[in-house]
Amino acid sequence: MPGFVPPTITPPDRPLGVMASLRAVRENVLGVLPDIAFTQPIVSGRTGPGRWHMVQGAEGLRRVFRDNIENYPKSEVMIRMLRSAVGRSLFTAEGPEWRWQRRAIAPVFSTRNVMALAPLMTRTAERAADRIAAVDGPVPIVREMLSATFDVICEVALSGRDHFDAEVYGAAITKYFQTVGRASLLDFLDAPHWVPRPGEILGRGAVRTMHRMVARAIEERRRRGPGGAEDLLDYMMKAEEPETGRRMTETDLLHNMQFFIVAGHETTALALSWALLMLANDPAAQDRAGAEAAAALGSAPAAGAAEIDRAPYAEQVLQETLRLYPPVGLLARNVLAEDRLYDRTILPNDTVFLNIYALHRHRLWWAKPDVFDPDTFAPEKPRDRWLHLPFGAGPRICVGANFAMLQARIILTTLLARFRFAPAGALPTPVMHMTIRPEPEVMLRVTPRAPGEALGAA
Repeated sequence: MPGFVPPTITPPDRPLGVMASLRAVRENVLGVLPDIAFTQPIVSGRTGPGRWHMVQGAEGLRRVFRDNIENYPKSEVMIRMLRSAVGRSLFTAEGPEWRWQRRAIAPVFSTRNVMALAPLMTRTAERAADRIAAVDGPVPIVREMLSATFDVICEVALSGRDHFDAEVYGAAITKYFQTVGRASLLDFLDAPHWVPRPGEILGRGAVRTMHRMVARAIEERRRRGPGGAEDLLDYMMKAEEPETGRRMTETDLLHNMQFFIVAGHETTALALSWALLMLANDPAAQDRAGAEAAAALGSAPAAGAAEIDRAPYAEQVLQETLRLYPPVGLLARNVLAEDRLYDRTILPNDTVFLNIYALHRHRLWWAKPDVFDPDTFAPEKPRDRWLHLPFGAGPRICVGANFAMLQARIILTTLLARFRFAPAGALPTPVMHMTIRPEPEVMLRVTPRAPGEALGAA
């Protein structure tokens, strides 16, 4: 059987010009990826005054992400889209500023610390399942998954939602992505970053809303003093650069907490939403995943660390989901000095796009590039790890990748053990601005899984 082919974007048959690129980027970044990018490891071109290269092959990506990383800092346009929200945090900093923050923060996400958070994730997964069970009619999956992962991030980062209104904060994130997080004509014309973009002006209120909530949480923690349950904020307040003893300032704390709250729930929620959409449209895969999850949980209301280890197919589902819908489908890098990628000379001031979306659906690297098939990630199937990069790679690989995968596995395993999912509307379209979201909302019919549906049950 061919399997379920989830929605994608039909790529243009040739690179677009300046105005067409601007229109496409403002509507959907995926719309600028040319068809040839899915058949070649590198594609080069010009848009207005700018010379660019799209890289979607293992050798080139290894060169940029790891072997010559200092030559490829994040592009100013990409940093411009994030700076007002997250400042010079771990995600946007470069050079020594990035290195000290990485050394200070990395221990926060050690395997031991992350696994210690599993019980909190289990409780939030149970609450998410209870909320879904109470919905009368089709369930808005993205909304529910955003609520579930926001629950997780508030519990593990801030020991609760005391200073956060999830709906207000979520609306501010959406407003930010729709304004500051979109490319401007000034970006295509290489205007200096200090020239205000219209989106930055329109998004100021959203930034103030998000910062106000995070600042209140930090202020309250300072006022309360030591003691109480340790969480991500506690870890970050204590974080210290090993060589110098440097600690985070109030601004460092604000910007890094802001980044982890946004990234820590948005990307995981989208992965879960896409996964449930694909399982709803692939009954055989859902039967297998659900039966295995039900067997792993038994009478438990939600999955924990032990249960997810007994339900490995759910992780395969998530890895295949991250292949088809990586959290961020396209990254941009500046070029400092001349280099060589494949047969191309890369010049200073060129832009290199790391095309993760095309890498993951490339016709040369994958047997069924556009088909949802969790067995692509079966343990016995060897893979070049540089062909699957949902969290980036090299020294700047996402520091919270293990945290994200643990919460996603716990929530997905819990939901699959308790429910069956079926389509309740038209397939959405993948739309990328910062992240790849399904538009419109994913609507699914959710029914309780019948007792005794565990794997191998009579």
